[in-house]
Amino acid sequence: MNHGAARPSPTDAWTFSVAPMMDWTDRHCRAFHRVLTRRARLYTEMVTTGAVLRGDRARLLRFDPCEHPVAVQLGGSDPAALAAAARICADMGYDEVNLNVGCPSDRVQEGRFGACLMAEPGLVGDCVAAMKAAVAVPVTVKCRIGIDDQDPEAALDILADTVVAAGADALIVHARKAWLQGLSPRENREVPPLDYGRVHRLKARLPAVPVAINGGIGTIAAAAGQLAHVVDGVMMGRAAYQEPWRLLAVDPELFGEPAPAASARAAAERFLPYMARELAAGERLYAMVRHMLGLFHGVPGARAFRRHLATEAVKPGAGLDVFTTALALVREREAREELPRADAVLPS
Repeated sequence: MNHGAARPSPTDAWTFSVAPMMDWTDRHCRAFHRVLTRRARLYTEMVTTGAVLRGDRARLLRFDPCEHPVAVQLGGSDPAALAAAARICADMGYDEVNLNVGCPSDRVQEGRFGACLMAEPGLVGDCVAAMKAAVAVPVTVKCRIGIDDQDPEAALDILADTVVAAGADALIVHARKAWLQGLSPRENREVPPLDYGRVHRLKARLPAVPVAINGGIGTIAAAAGQLAHVVDGVMMGRAAYQEPWRLLAVDPELFGEPAPAASARAAAERFLPYMARELAAGERLYAMVRHMLGLFHGVPGARAFRRHLATEAVKPGAGLDVFTTALALVREREAREELPRADAVLPS
């Protein structure tokens, strides 16, 4: 793996990023995504301030140098705790500290952070100001366009103006409301209608502030379409995770640079040294390969690849041979069907 991944310049830092996703974007997922794109900005799962300040930091915040540029997402609402947590994360080498003002789960509501903070813009501003005073790296905010019965026109403007005045370096806006009463976290990712126009209007009103859009963007072509509007960046979530081959198009389509791997299979092979090193350090194989199950979506042999990993990689002591055998199943199907599709970058 290339441990000297190029870092985007400040002008395109948020052009494309992979969303922070609980239980998904752990360090192995991010390291794998980096073999698919050098330029995407990667985010950790949300980490609470309590976990950073009192938990196992080596486990929670560890990342590989290849992941740069990589941002940590924090959950919390106490300015002093957020400042202390941000300082720890910056000292560990993270390139950005992001404040979660968008997660609608019951757990974050009980902890008074996440999307419920959209009802307290003044407190969010205090949190951002405290973090900005504590670190030199960018401090950003990820939010919704509103919650519950809020008017998105007023709610988003008030929050944005408050955090920008407090020093926020960029805003990442999930273009949906969050309904804290009546919808589950999963439903909140799908049921509230998308309103991209609201995010476009925010950017038009704040031309000097980097604004990235998130929510329902499933292809690199759709990302390029959003960038053709006024927004500065696009954040892709589930599509990037469930069909990671799409990330191979990020560098050539959005940055005009070659992809780090010529194909999905080449990316998998490029990830082998990382996997070998982690296995030698005592990591379980499935902890890594679970993030790769969608890599060959639509390619002959993809089902056999997934099935082999799902049944064999979970076994105690499973080694790298399990993964190389799964890759061989893709090659065998390609040879049999004379369709070398895994050797091509799939269309976005």
